[in-house]
Amino acid sequence: MEIPFLSIKSINEKYENSLKATFQDFLNSGNYILGQNVKSFETNFAKYCKAKYCVGVATGLDALVLILNSFNFPKDAEIIVPANTYFASILAIKIAGLQPKLVDPNLDDYLINCENIKKAINKKTAAILAVNLYGRMCDFRKITDLCQENNLKLIVDAAQSHGAEFENSKDCFGADAIAYSFYPTKNLGALSDAGAVITNNEAIATNVKRNRNYGSELKYQFDSLGTNSRLSELQAAFLDIKLKHLDLEIRRRREIAGRYLSEIKNKKLILPPSDKKNQDAWHLFVVRTDNRDSLKKFLSDKQIGFDIHYPIPPHKQKALAEFEKLELPITETIHQTILSLPLNSTLKEEEVDYIIKSLNSY
Repeated sequence: MEIPFLSIKSINEKYENSLKATFQDFLNSGNYILGQNVKSFETNFAKYCKAKYCVGVATGLDALVLILNSFNFPKDAEIIVPANTYFASILAIKIAGLQPKLVDPNLDDYLINCENIKKAINKKTAAILAVNLYGRMCDFRKITDLCQENNLKLIVDAAQSHGAEFENSKDCFGADAIAYSFYPTKNLGALSDAGAVITNNEAIATNVKRNRNYGSELKYQFDSLGTNSRLSELQAAFLDIKLKHLDLEIRRRREIAGRYLSEIKNKKLILPPSDKKNQDAWHLFVVRTDNRDSLKKFLSDKQIGFDIHYPIPPHKQKALAEFEKLELPITETIHQTILSLPLNSTLKEEEVDYIIKSLNSY
Protein backbone atom coordinates (compact mmCIF):
# COMPACT_ATOMS: atom_id res chain seq x y z
CA MET A 1 0.00 0.00 0.00
CA GLU A 2 1.38 3.40 -0.99
CA ILE A 3 0.13 6.40 0.99
CA PRO A 4 1.23 9.93 0.01
CA PHE A 5 1.83 12.47 2.73
CA LEU A 6 -0.70 14.77 1.08
CA SER A 7 -2.46 14.82 -2.28
CA ILE A 8 -3.85 18.28 -2.98
CA LYS A 9 -5.44 16.91 -6.13
CA SER A 10 -7.38 14.31 -4.13
CA ILE A 11 -8.53 16.90 -1.61
CA ASN A 12 -9.96 19.09 -4.37
CA GLU A 13 -11.53 16.32 -6.48
CA LYS A 14 -14.84 16.47 -4.61
CA TYR A 15 -15.13 20.17 -5.47
CA GLU A 16 -14.31 19.73 -9.17
CA ASN A 17 -17.76 20.42 -10.62
CA SER A 18 -18.38 23.38 -8.32
CA LEU A 19 -14.96 24.86 -9.03
CA LYS A 20 -15.42 24.56 -12.79
CA ALA A 21 -18.86 26.15 -12.64
CA THR A 22 -17.54 28.94 -10.46
CA PHE A 23 -14.70 29.63 -12.87
CA GLN A 24 -17.21 29.92 -15.72
CA ASP A 25 -19.31 32.36 -13.69
CA PHE A 26 -16.17 34.35 -12.89
CA LEU A 27 -15.13 34.42 -16.54
CA ASN A 28 -18.56 35.54 -17.67
CA SER A 29 -18.85 38.25 -15.02
CA GLY A 30 -16.10 40.45 -16.44
CA ASN A 31 -15.40 41.58 -12.85
CA TYR A 32 -11.98 40.20 -11.99
CA ILE A 33 -10.59 42.43 -9.20
CA LEU A 34 -12.12 43.03 -5.73
CA GLY A 35 -15.61 42.12 -6.82
CA GLN A 36 -18.57 40.38 -5.25
CA ASN A 37 -16.70 37.11 -4.65
CA VAL A 38 -14.14 38.81 -2.40
CA LYS A 39 -16.90 40.63 -0.50
CA SER A 40 -18.86 37.41 -0.07
CA PHE A 41 -15.90 35.45 1.24
CA GLU A 42 -14.86 38.26 3.58
CA THR A 43 -18.37 38.32 5.04
CA ASN A 44 -18.59 34.56 5.39
CA PHE A 45 -15.11 34.02 6.83
CA ALA A 46 -15.58 36.84 9.35
CA LYS A 47 -18.79 35.16 10.46
CA TYR A 48 -17.05 31.78 10.68
CA CYS A 49 -14.31 33.30 12.86
CA LYS A 50 -16.83 35.17 15.05
CA ALA A 51 -15.19 38.45 14.07
CA LYS A 52 -16.40 41.85 12.90
CA TYR A 53 -14.02 42.28 9.96
CA CYS A 54 -12.24 40.18 7.38
CA VAL A 55 -9.99 41.72 4.72
CA GLY A 56 -8.82 39.42 1.95
CA VAL A 57 -5.21 39.80 0.80
CA ALA A 58 -2.87 38.04 -1.60
CA THR A 59 -0.92 35.84 0.85
CA GLY A 60 -0.59 34.94 4.50
CA LEU A 61 2.78 36.71 4.57
CA ASP A 62 1.16 39.90 3.30
CA ALA A 63 -1.53 39.57 5.97
CA LEU A 64 1.15 39.64 8.68
CA VAL A 65 3.07 42.52 7.10
CA LEU A 66 -0.07 44.61 6.63
CA ILE A 67 -1.09 44.02 10.25
CA LEU A 68 2.35 44.98 11.55
CA ASN A 69 2.42 48.11 9.40
CA SER A 70 -1.01 49.17 10.64
CA PHE A 71 0.33 49.85 14.15
CA ASN A 72 3.07 52.31 13.12
CA PHE A 73 5.52 50.81 15.60
CA PRO A 74 8.90 52.56 16.05
CA LYS A 75 11.47 51.09 13.67
CA ASP A 76 13.58 49.71 16.52
CA ALA A 77 10.57 48.00 18.10
CA GLU A 78 10.85 44.31 18.96
CA ILE A 79 8.21 41.69 18.20
CA ILE A 80 8.39 38.55 20.34
CA VAL A 81 7.92 35.42 18.21
CA PRO A 82 8.42 31.67 18.77
CA ALA A 83 11.78 30.54 17.44
CA ASN A 84 10.42 27.31 15.94
CA THR A 85 7.82 28.93 13.70
CA TYR A 86 7.80 28.81 9.92
CA PHE A 87 10.24 31.25 8.31
CA ALA A 88 7.46 33.54 7.02
CA SER A 89 6.39 34.61 10.53
CA ILE A 90 9.84 36.09 11.14
CA LEU A 91 10.21 37.31 7.56
CA ALA A 92 7.07 39.44 7.99
CA ILE A 93 8.60 41.20 10.98
CA LYS A 94 11.77 41.94 9.01
CA ILE A 95 9.84 43.20 5.97
CA ALA A 96 7.92 45.56 8.26
CA GLY A 97 11.25 47.02 9.38
CA LEU A 98 10.96 45.67 12.93
CA GLN A 99 13.15 43.42 15.07
CA PRO A 100 12.19 39.81 15.78
CA LYS A 101 12.83 38.62 19.34
CA LEU A 102 13.03 34.85 19.14
CA VAL A 103 12.02 32.79 22.18
CA ASP A 104 12.04 29.07 22.82
CA PRO A 105 8.63 27.31 22.71
CA ASN A 106 7.17 24.57 24.87
CA LEU A 107 8.62 21.17 24.05
CA ASP A 108 5.36 19.29 24.50
CA ASP A 109 3.01 21.29 22.24
CA TYR A 110 5.51 23.38 20.22
CA LEU A 111 3.70 26.64 21.06
CA ILE A 112 5.21 29.86 22.42
CA ASN A 113 6.27 29.57 26.06
CA CYS A 114 4.74 32.25 28.31
CA GLU A 115 7.61 32.21 30.82
CA ASN A 116 10.05 32.85 27.99
CA ILE A 117 7.82 35.69 26.77
CA LYS A 118 8.09 37.31 30.23
CA LYS A 119 11.89 37.06 30.14
CA ALA A 120 12.04 38.59 26.65
CA ILE A 121 9.90 41.67 27.35
CA ASN A 122 11.86 44.93 27.56
CA LYS A 123 11.33 48.63 26.85
CA LYS A 124 11.57 48.03 23.09
CA THR A 125 8.92 45.30 23.01
CA ALA A 126 5.86 46.38 21.02
CA ALA A 127 3.94 43.17 20.39
CA ILE A 128 3.74 39.43 20.71
CA LEU A 129 3.30 37.41 17.54
CA ALA A 130 1.75 34.14 18.67
CA VAL A 131 1.73 31.27 16.18
CA ASN A 132 -0.93 28.54 16.26
CA LEU A 133 1.54 25.98 14.99
CA TYR A 134 0.35 22.66 13.54
CA GLY A 135 -3.31 23.57 14.17
CA ARG A 136 -3.36 24.15 17.94
CA MET A 137 -4.38 27.43 19.53
CA CYS A 138 -1.93 29.12 21.90
CA ASP A 139 -2.82 29.82 25.54
CA PHE A 140 -4.48 33.14 24.79
CA ARG A 141 -5.60 33.76 28.36
CA LYS A 142 -2.02 33.89 29.61
CA ILE A 143 -0.71 35.71 26.54
CA THR A 144 -3.48 38.32 26.70
CA ASP A 145 -2.70 38.93 30.37
CA LEU A 146 0.96 39.52 29.50
CA CYS A 147 -0.03 41.94 26.73
CA GLN A 148 -2.35 43.90 29.00
CA GLU A 149 0.21 44.04 31.83
CA ASN A 150 2.88 45.38 29.49
CA ASN A 151 0.78 47.44 27.06
CA LEU A 152 1.64 45.21 24.11
CA LYS A 153 -0.28 44.37 20.95
CA LEU A 154 -1.21 40.75 20.27
CA ILE A 155 -0.93 39.52 16.70
CA VAL A 156 -1.70 35.93 15.74
CA ASP A 157 -0.31 33.88 12.89
CA ALA A 158 -3.19 31.47 12.27
CA ALA A 159 -1.92 30.13 8.96
CA GLN A 160 -2.22 26.57 10.28
CA SER A 161 -5.25 26.78 12.55
CA HIS A 162 -8.37 27.27 10.40
CA GLY A 163 -11.19 25.72 12.38
CA ALA A 164 -9.28 25.36 15.64
CA GLU A 165 -10.94 26.38 18.89
CA PHE A 166 -9.84 28.04 22.12
CA GLU A 167 -12.23 27.55 25.03
CA ASN A 168 -14.83 26.29 22.53
CA SER A 169 -14.58 29.39 20.34
CA LYS A 170 -12.90 29.90 16.97
CA ASP A 171 -11.91 33.37 18.12
CA CYS A 172 -8.28 33.92 19.19
CA PHE A 173 -9.13 35.49 22.54
CA GLY A 174 -7.58 38.92 23.07
CA ALA A 175 -5.95 39.24 19.63
CA ASP A 176 -5.75 42.66 18.01
CA ALA A 177 -5.50 41.05 14.58
CA ILE A 178 -5.12 37.58 13.10
CA ALA A 179 -3.37 36.59 9.88
CA TYR A 180 -4.57 33.62 7.82
CA SER A 181 -3.00 31.88 4.85
CA PHE A 182 -5.03 29.89 2.34
CA TYR A 183 -2.05 28.27 0.65
CA PRO A 184 -3.30 25.11 -1.13
CA THR A 185 -2.02 22.71 1.57
CA LYS A 186 -3.95 24.42 4.40
CA ASN A 187 -7.08 22.99 6.02
CA LEU A 188 -8.90 25.70 4.07
CA GLY A 189 -6.79 25.99 0.95
CA ALA A 190 -7.23 27.99 -2.23
CA LEU A 191 -5.91 26.83 -5.60
CA SER A 192 -3.17 29.43 -5.42
CA ASP A 193 -1.78 31.85 -2.84
CA ALA A 194 -4.35 33.73 -0.77
CA GLY A 195 -4.67 35.25 2.69
CA ALA A 196 -6.82 37.31 5.01
CA VAL A 197 -6.73 39.55 8.06
CA ILE A 198 -9.32 39.01 10.79
CA THR A 199 -9.93 41.68 13.41
CA ASN A 200 -12.56 43.33 15.59
CA ASN A 201 -10.74 46.66 15.29
CA GLU A 202 -12.27 48.92 12.64
CA ALA A 203 -9.14 51.08 12.34
CA ILE A 204 -6.95 48.04 11.60
CA ALA A 205 -9.44 46.69 9.08
CA THR A 206 -9.64 50.06 7.32
CA ASN A 207 -5.87 50.41 7.25
CA VAL A 208 -5.32 46.92 5.83
CA LYS A 209 -8.09 47.34 3.28
CA ARG A 210 -6.58 50.59 2.05
CA ASN A 211 -2.99 49.40 1.99
CA ARG A 212 -3.71 46.13 0.17
CA ASN A 213 -4.73 48.39 -2.74
CA TYR A 214 -1.69 50.67 -3.02
CA GLY A 215 -2.96 52.85 -0.17
CA SER A 216 -6.19 53.77 -1.96
CA GLU A 217 -9.81 53.65 -0.87
CA LEU A 218 -11.12 55.86 -3.67
CA LYS A 219 -10.05 55.36 -7.26
CA TYR A 220 -6.93 57.37 -8.14
CA GLN A 221 -6.73 58.80 -4.63
CA PHE A 222 -3.86 57.52 -2.46
CA ASP A 223 -3.73 58.26 1.24
CA SER A 224 -0.76 56.08 2.21
CA LEU A 225 2.11 54.10 0.69
CA GLY A 226 0.50 50.70 0.38
CA THR A 227 1.17 47.66 -1.74
CA ASN A 228 -0.59 45.43 -4.26
CA SER A 229 -1.98 42.57 -2.18
CA ARG A 230 -5.56 42.05 -3.26
CA LEU A 231 -7.25 38.70 -2.72
CA SER A 232 -7.94 37.11 -6.10
CA GLU A 233 -11.60 37.32 -7.07
CA LEU A 234 -11.36 33.77 -8.41
CA GLN A 235 -9.65 32.34 -5.34
CA ALA A 236 -12.20 34.06 -3.11
CA ALA A 237 -14.97 32.23 -4.98
CA PHE A 238 -13.14 28.91 -4.59
CA LEU A 239 -12.60 29.55 -0.87
CA ASP A 240 -16.28 30.37 -0.39
CA ILE A 241 -17.15 26.93 -1.76
CA LYS A 242 -14.66 25.12 0.44
CA LEU A 243 -15.49 27.12 3.57
CA LYS A 244 -18.90 25.43 3.67
CA HIS A 245 -17.09 22.09 4.12
CA LEU A 246 -14.35 23.19 6.52
CA ASP A 247 -16.00 21.83 9.67
CA LEU A 248 -16.38 18.43 8.00
CA GLU A 249 -12.71 18.53 7.02
CA ILE A 250 -11.73 19.32 10.62
CA ARG A 251 -14.03 16.63 12.00
CA ARG A 252 -12.40 13.96 9.86
CA ARG A 253 -8.93 15.18 10.83
CA ARG A 254 -9.90 14.95 14.51
CA GLU A 255 -11.17 11.41 13.99
CA ILE A 256 -7.88 10.32 12.43
CA ALA A 257 -5.79 12.17 15.02
CA GLY A 258 -7.86 10.52 17.76
CA ARG A 259 -7.05 7.10 16.33
CA TYR A 260 -3.35 7.91 16.10
CA LEU A 261 -3.33 9.14 19.71
CA SER A 262 -5.14 6.13 21.11
CA GLU A 263 -3.78 3.34 18.90
CA ILE A 264 -0.13 4.17 18.22
CA LYS A 265 1.76 2.38 20.98
CA ASN A 266 5.48 2.74 20.44
CA LYS A 267 7.93 4.04 23.04
CA LYS A 268 10.24 5.24 20.27
CA LEU A 269 7.65 7.86 19.30
CA ILE A 270 6.52 10.91 21.28
CA LEU A 271 3.00 11.82 20.19
CA PRO A 272 1.46 15.31 20.36
CA PRO A 273 -0.63 16.13 23.45
CA SER A 274 -4.19 14.84 23.44
CA ASP A 275 -5.73 17.21 25.98
CA LYS A 276 -7.34 19.36 23.27
CA LYS A 277 -7.79 16.77 20.56
CA ASN A 278 -11.36 17.89 19.88
CA GLN A 279 -10.41 21.58 19.69
CA ASP A 280 -7.23 21.36 17.63
CA ALA A 281 -7.60 21.73 13.86
CA TRP A 282 -4.91 19.08 13.30
CA HIS A 283 -3.32 20.75 10.32
CA LEU A 284 -0.36 18.46 11.01
CA PHE A 285 0.20 15.41 13.19
CA VAL A 286 3.76 15.79 14.41
CA VAL A 287 5.69 13.13 16.32
CA ARG A 288 9.17 13.23 17.80
CA THR A 289 11.79 10.51 17.78
CA ASP A 290 15.45 10.32 18.80
CA ASN A 291 16.45 8.70 15.53
CA ARG A 292 14.58 10.50 12.78
CA ASP A 293 16.68 9.09 9.96
CA SER A 294 15.77 5.58 11.04
CA LEU A 295 12.05 6.47 11.10
CA LYS A 296 12.30 8.14 7.69
CA LYS A 297 13.85 5.02 6.19
CA PHE A 298 11.24 2.81 7.85
CA LEU A 299 8.35 4.88 6.51
CA SER A 300 9.90 5.03 3.04
CA ASP A 301 10.25 1.24 3.01
CA LYS A 302 6.58 0.97 4.04
CA GLN A 303 5.64 3.50 1.31
CA ILE A 304 4.11 5.85 3.86
CA GLY A 305 4.59 9.52 3.03
CA PHE A 306 5.94 11.99 5.56
CA ASP A 307 7.32 15.49 5.83
CA ILE A 308 9.33 17.54 8.32
CA HIS A 309 7.94 20.85 9.58
CA TYR A 310 10.66 22.09 9.64
CA PRO A 311 14.14 20.62 9.13
CA ILE A 312 16.12 23.84 9.73
CA PRO A 313 15.21 26.30 12.51
CA PRO A 314 14.86 29.93 11.41
CA HIS A 315 17.89 31.12 13.41
CA LYS A 316 20.06 28.67 11.47
CA GLN A 317 18.89 29.88 8.07
CA LYS A 318 21.38 31.83 5.97
CA ALA A 319 18.89 34.68 5.54
CA LEU A 320 18.75 35.15 9.32
CA ALA A 321 22.48 34.81 10.03
CA GLU A 322 22.23 37.60 12.64
CA PHE A 323 20.47 35.12 14.96
CA GLU A 324 22.82 32.19 14.35
CA LYS A 325 24.51 32.35 17.76
CA LEU A 326 21.30 32.46 19.79
CA GLU A 327 20.96 29.69 22.36
CA LEU A 328 17.62 28.07 21.65
CA PRO A 329 17.96 24.46 22.84
CA ILE A 330 14.27 23.56 22.76
CA THR A 331 13.88 24.88 19.23
CA GLU A 332 16.91 22.94 18.04
CA THR A 333 15.71 19.74 19.70
CA ILE A 334 12.33 20.11 18.01
CA HIS A 335 13.79 20.68 14.56
CA GLN A 336 16.15 17.71 14.95
CA THR A 337 13.51 15.21 16.07
CA ILE A 338 10.09 16.02 14.55
CA LEU A 339 8.34 14.27 11.69
CA SER A 340 4.81 14.75 10.31
CA LEU A 341 2.55 11.79 9.51
CA PRO A 342 -0.20 11.77 6.85
CA LEU A 343 -3.35 13.47 8.12
CA ASN A 344 -6.18 14.77 5.94
CA SER A 345 -9.80 14.01 5.16
CA THR A 346 -9.02 11.88 2.08
CA LEU A 347 -7.32 9.14 4.11
CA LYS A 348 -9.30 5.91 4.04
CA GLU A 349 -9.78 3.79 7.15
CA GLU A 350 -7.62 1.00 5.73
CA GLU A 351 -4.85 3.53 5.14
CA VAL A 352 -5.10 4.77 8.72
CA ASP A 353 -5.05 1.12 9.87
CA TYR A 354 -1.91 0.51 7.84
CA ILE A 355 -0.12 3.58 9.19
CA ILE A 356 -0.93 2.64 12.80
CA LYS A 357 0.01 -1.01 12.34
CA SER A 358 3.26 -0.06 10.64
CA LEU A 359 4.27 2.42 13.34
CA ASN A 360 3.52 -0.08 16.08
CA SER A 361 5.93 -2.49 14.40
CA TYR A 362 8.70 0.10 14.09
